[in-house]
Amino acid sequence: MLRGTVPLLDVVLGRPLATSEERAEQIGPAKGIPVFGLDALGSAAYGPEAALTLLIPLGVAGLHLIVPLTVVIIVLLLLVYLSYRQTISAYPSGGGSYIVARQNLGTFAGLLAASALLIDYALDAAVGISTGIGALTSALPALHPHTLVLCLAALAILMLVNLRGVNETGGIFLLPTYLFLGCMGVVLILGMVKTMGTGGHPIPVVKPPSSKATAAFSIWLLIKAYGSGCTALTGVEAVSNGVGAFRDDRIKNAQRTLGLIILALAIMLAGIAVLVKAYGIVATEPNGNNYQSVLSMLFAAVAGRGWFYYVAIFSVLVLLTLSANTAFADFPRVCHFVAEDGFLPTSFANRGRRLVYTEGIIVLTLFTAALLIGFGGITDRLIPLFAIGAFTAFTMSQAGMVAHWKREGGKRSRHSMALNLIGAIATGITVLIVIVAKFSEGAWITLIAIPALLFAMYRVHRHYETLRSEISISRPLNPDLCSSPILVITMQSWTRVNEQALCAAMSLSREIKVVHVSEDDKPDDFAEHWKKYVEAPARSADLPLPEIVRLHSPYRLVVTPIVNYVKQLAAENPDRRIVTVIPELVEHRWYEWLLHTQRAEILKARLLMEGHDRISILNIPWYEKSA
Repeated sequence: MLRGTVPLLDVVLGRPLATSEERAEQIGPAKGIPVFGLDALGSAAYGPEAALTLLIPLGVAGLHLIVPLTVVIIVLLLLVYLSYRQTISAYPSGGGSYIVARQNLGTFAGLLAASALLIDYALDAAVGISTGIGALTSALPALHPHTLVLCLAALAILMLVNLRGVNETGGIFLLPTYLFLGCMGVVLILGMVKTMGTGGHPIPVVKPPSSKATAAFSIWLLIKAYGSGCTALTGVEAVSNGVGAFRDDRIKNAQRTLGLIILALAIMLAGIAVLVKAYGIVATEPNGNNYQSVLSMLFAAVAGRGWFYYVAIFSVLVLLTLSANTAFADFPRVCHFVAEDGFLPTSFANRGRRLVYTEGIIVLTLFTAALLIGFGGITDRLIPLFAIGAFTAFTMSQAGMVAHWKREGGKRSRHSMALNLIGAIATGITVLIVIVAKFSEGAWITLIAIPALLFAMYRVHRHYETLRSEISISRPLNPDLCSSPILVITMQSWTRVNEQALCAAMSLSREIKVVHVSEDDKPDDFAEHWKKYVEAPARSADLPLPEIVRLHSPYRLVVTPIVNYVKQLAAENPDRRIVTVIPELVEHRWYEWLLHTQRAEILKARLLMEGHDRISILNIPWYEKSA
C-alpha cells in the first residue's frame, strides 16, 4: 500500500476543490473561446488547405473554385451555428447532439450521435497535436527525428492542464488563442487593403511557388474538395456540450461564446479564400520536399519573412497543437452524459478532485497516445475522417431539434423547425458526400468504428440492466442470513501484525480457525510460539481458544492451500459465512512495498476471483512505525 502521494498530487494537479467551489471554476466568453473554440479556430489553418490540396491538379485554375467552395462551407457553418444556438437555449444543462437526439429521436439516435462525436474528438486530439508538432518540425528540421516524443510531451501537458480544471485551462490557453487571432487579423486586414488598393492583383512580398495544371476540372474533384474543406467545421458543437461550464447567465454566455467563435472562423475562412486567390497561392504537395503550408505562404506573401512572419507562424504552431484541447474539454463531457444513462461505465459520470471528469480525460489521453504511436506522430491521413463524425453529430442534432420544435408547437416553432430541417438536410447530404469522397482514403475506418462503439455501449447497458435486476430487493431483511460467521485467520509466524489481527478476530466471533501453512524447506517453530504466546495467555484470561489448522505445502505454495481450505470450509458449512481475516503490513515508504512478498494482496485477489457470496474478506492493516 502507498502513502504520501496526496501532497504530490496537490503540486501537480492543484488542491482538491469542493463541490461548493464550482462557481469559481465557471468561465465567461473570454475563457470560453480558448476552452471550447481552439478546434474550430484551428480548422481555419487546415480546412482551406485540405480543399486546396485536392485542387492541386488544376494548378492556378483551381483557385477560381476556392471562393465559391468557401461560400458554401460558410453558409453551412451558419446553419450549424443557428441550430446549436437554439440547442443551447433549449438544453441549458448541456449535452449537445447526444442529449438532443436521445430525447427527441430515441436512444439509438442519441448513441449514434455520441459515438460519432467521441470518435471525432479522439481523431481531433491526435491530429491537432500531430499537425502542430509537424509544423514545428518543418520550421526546425533538426527536431524531425523527435516528432513522436514531442507529440507525446504535448499530449502529457494537455492532459495535466485539463486535469487542473476548466478555469485554469482557459487562463493558460488565453494568450496563445488571442495571439493567433491577432496575427490572423493583421494578415487578413493588411492583405485586403493591398488587394483593394491594387484592383484585386496585389504584388506578393515573397512570391509563392508556381503550379502547373496536370488535370482537367471534374465534378468529382469538386465534390472531393468540398468534402475536405468541410473539416473546417469540426469543433463548432463543443460549446453546446459544455454549457454547464459557463457562469450565469450561462445560456447567454454560451451563445455569445459560440457566436464569437463562428464569427472569427467565418471571417478567417472568407479572408483566406479571397487572399489565396488574389495572391495566386496554390497548395503544395504535403509529402513533397518543398512543402509549405498555405498559411505560411499567405503570411510571407502579405507581410514578408520578417519578425512578424515568425511570430504569426509561432502562433499557428501553438494553436494547432492546443486545438486538441477542444477534444479534452468535450470528450469527457459527452462520456459523462452517456454514462449517466448507463451506456458507458459509471465512473465516467463522476467528477474528480478538480471538478472535471477525470476518467474521460485519462481515457482520451490513452487513446490519443495510441493513435500517435501507431502513426509515428504523423496523422495527416486522419484529417479527412473528422468530417464524418462531426457532420453525423450535426445531422442528428438538427433532426432532433426538428422533432423538438414539432412537439413544442406554435408559430415561432414552425420557423425554427424549418431552419433546423434545412440544416439537417444540408449536413446529412454532406455526410454522404464525405463518405463517398473519402471512402478509399480511410472513411471506411470510421464506418466500422462507429457501429463498434455503438455495440460496446449497448453491451455496457445490458450489463447494468442485468446487474440491477439481480441485486434489487423488495423484501424485509432475512434473519437467517445473519448467523455468526466462522473466522479464518492466516498466520505464518507470531508478530505484532498477526497479534493485532487475532485480537480483532477474537472480538468478533468465538469460532476462529488459525490457518498455518508449513513448508518442507523452512524451519517451523510456530507451534512452540503458539503455545507460549497465545494458548497460555488465552487460557489464563478465560478467552475462547482459536483452533489451529495446519496445512502442508510440499510445493512451497502458501496462498493456494489457504484458498482451497477456505473454499472447502464454505462447502462444509453451507449455512454459514466464512470471513477470512488477512493481516497486512503497511510500509512507511512507498518503495518499501517492493521489498515484501505481497501475499496478503495475492490472497485477497484469489479469494475475490475464486470465492462466492458466503466467502468474505476482512483486512486488518498494521502500519510500520519506524521512520
